[in-house]
This record gives sequence, structure tokens and C-alpha cells, in this order.
Amino acid sequence: MSQILENPRGGCVLAGVNSVLAAIDRVCPIFHSGPGCCMQTSAAEQGQSGHKSSCFVSSVSIPSSNMLEKEVVFGGLDKLRTTIQGSVDIIDADAYFVLTGCTAGIIGDDIASVTDEFQAKGVSVYPIDTPGFAGDSNLGYEVVWNTMIDQVIEENVPRDDKLVNIFGIVPYHDPFWSGSLEEIDRILSKLGLKVNTFFTKHQNIEDVRKCSGAALNIIINPWLFKGPAKKFEEKFGVPSIRIAGNPIGATDTTAFVLKVADALKLDKELVDKVIDEEEDYVYSYLGQSIGVLSWKRFAVVADATNAIGITRYLANDYSFTPVLVVISEPIYREEDKQRIIDMITNLEYARPPKVVFTADQFEINETILSEEEDITLLIGSTNEKEVGLEKGIQFITAAFPMNERLVFNRTYTGYRGSLTFTEDLYDNL
Repeated sequence: MSQILENPRGGCVLAGVNSVLAAIDRVCPIFHSGPGCCMQTSAAEQGQSGHKSSCFVSSVSIPSSNMLEKEVVFGGLDKLRTTIQGSVDIIDADAYFVLTGCTAGIIGDDIASVTDEFQAKGVSVYPIDTPGFAGDSNLGYEVVWNTMIDQVIEENVPRDDKLVNIFGIVPYHDPFWSGSLEEIDRILSKLGLKVNTFFTKHQNIEDVRKCSGAALNIIINPWLFKGPAKKFEEKFGVPSIRIAGNPIGATDTTAFVLKVADALKLDKELVDKVIDEEEDYVYSYLGQSIGVLSWKRFAVVADATNAIGITRYLANDYSFTPVLVVISEPIYREEDKQRIIDMITNLEYARPPKVVFTADQFEINETILSEEEDITLLIGSTNEKEVGLEKGIQFITAAFPMNERLVFNRTYTGYRGSLTFTEDLYDNL
């Protein structure tokens, strides 16, 4: 391992895959791994995401082959075969996905040979080779969608010019994922669109299978999903647009609406009507609280998507001054780093904040504590609560990991989510 991180945010790639699959209704992961992986991977993502976990199967209820020394020596395919059969007999799922842990990855078990046997019997079971050492949980999101593109999503589905797919909001790795998808769905539905969120509205594997009939893929993330988006377009002919940051508040949400409208050539009169209604709704409430929140110099510690959204909302819509933004997830491509920096520093009128990329908690704490300019508001995760107390400043938990809040469909996304965010700022004075 090239780097040791203090308090890494999230788990291995297997944890990311597990959480994404857990958010799709009536989908059952099956682990081909050691006995601790089901619980540990669930704890790494779902366990740190506002105390909300999968209703179908999660943690110790996930089927697992529980590989031990015997399977390491002689191979674990026989045990996997009986595990899959037991899962099919007991759990009434619409689809099953076999995931490999590090043990199976090291010994090289050919899980596809076993899943092929069940597919020949008409069972919807798919292999995903996901040894945890392959990467972190963000990679798990892309691994799932690459698998869907290669094995699950159907070709030659009739095109629906009003159907869009939403990608980039990662279940559980964003504690507000449910509410964010619901708010985006609400806004786009007002524009006359049908929306595949995949993880809300009890959407299931059938929605995934038919999503190649969409007119547009909307990626709400500044860096994730680049590879799957290209593959999706090459295989199914569905183009993509990227929204480089969580749209929070009237300014960025209106920009989001206009970008979608332009890509789909939507009726201008309808688009303007929706924007006018939504902006009036937001500003009519904000106008009632002028002066309630005093001016703040703020710092943000969060994943790139939410760090962009929070910074831009507080600077552009609420006139606070950004001092420091820490991107707390590993970003490797320089083009992605530059895109993130541009979104954070190109503000309406506020001076650009300092932008730091680090996923190490020690470095994050040192960056905050060593900042020479006075910070009066810190927005971060549970991990930053202690350093906020040490500096004696206002602190709000608004990013993953989140251990002291219960989150169902709360969100800061969109027009209405920005009002919730502003309320939460006041509650944490």
C-alpha cells in the first residue's frame, strides 16, 4: 500500500458495490468471501450514512459462502454453488449478484462459471469480480454500472425522448442520496420528463434493464462515471451531460435546469415557467429570514460533489465568504482536479477560497487548525466535529461519514433542499 490514511471515508470497492446494489429494490448481493465481509462492508458505508440501511438484505443478513481455510486450499466454487442455491430458495429477489471478496480474488475462483449454470436455469444471477484490494468504495459505484452495461441493460430498447437517467449520486456514500434524488426527480418531472433514479420510487432491476431507452444521461458529479458514460454511449447511443457539483439553491439549480433543457431541446415557455415558480418559492422564504444568520467566513470538508454545491450556495446565494475547501476523497486525474477547482473558485463575486485535496484525517485537521484566516463556520462530516469544537466555532454535519444524525429523505439539493440547509445552519448556531 502506497499510503496509509487516518480515518478513511468509506470502505473497499466491495463495500461500494454492496451499497449500490442494496439501494436497488429487490436485489440481493451474494458474497463469495470470508465470514466478516458482509458486516464490515455494510458498516463501512451504510453504517456511517445517517443510520439508514437496506430494507431488503444488509449486513449479517446478506448470503455469504463464508470462505475458510478449506476453500483457500481447495477452491470455493462448490460452496458458492450451494450458497447461491440457498439464496434463491430463501430470498425472493428479482436479481442476484455474486461479489468476490479478497480471499476469492487471491485464489482466483471463476465465479462466472457458477453463475452461468444458474443463468442456464433461468435465474437472474450475475458475477461481479470485486476483491476489496482493487480500490475504494467510489470505484464500487462504477464497477456496478459497468456490470449493468455489460450484462444487464438490454439493447434495442425503443427510445423515449422524455426519459432521463440520473447517475453520480452514490447511495449511502452520500447520506442525503434519497432526498437528493427525490428533489431532482421532482424538478425534472415538472419539466415533463420521466426520471430513472434507480434507487428511489421502488425502481428495480427492470428499470435498469430498460434504461438504454433514455434520451439523456445526467451525471451529477464532477469526476465519477467517466468510463461508464463513454461505454453507455458507445453501446446504447445515449449521450451524457455532466453537472459538476450538487446543485444547491436557486442559482445553481436554475443553471442545472437550463443545461438539461438545452440538451433535450425542451419547450422554453415551460422551462421559464418552472424556473419562475421554483425561484419565487425559494426567495419568498429566504426573504422572511433576512438578517437571521450573521455573515460567516466558512470552511467546507466534503466529497467533491457536495463541497462544490455547499460552497457555491453559501457564497453565491447567501453572501458568506469561503475561506477553505477540503476535498476529502481521492481524486487522481488532473483534469478532474482542475474541474473541481474551477467550480469552487469561479464564484459570482466572492474571492476564491483555498482548495486542498486530501483524504487523510490528520492532514485535514492540520489544514483547518493551521489556517491563518479566521473561520467562523465549519461544514463537514462527523470526523471534523472534534476539530470544530477545538476551534470553538459553529459546526454542522453535512457530509459522509455521518454518525450522529438520522437521515431518511432529507436533502440540501435543489431549490427546496437549500431551504433545509439554511434551517440547519440556524439550528447549529
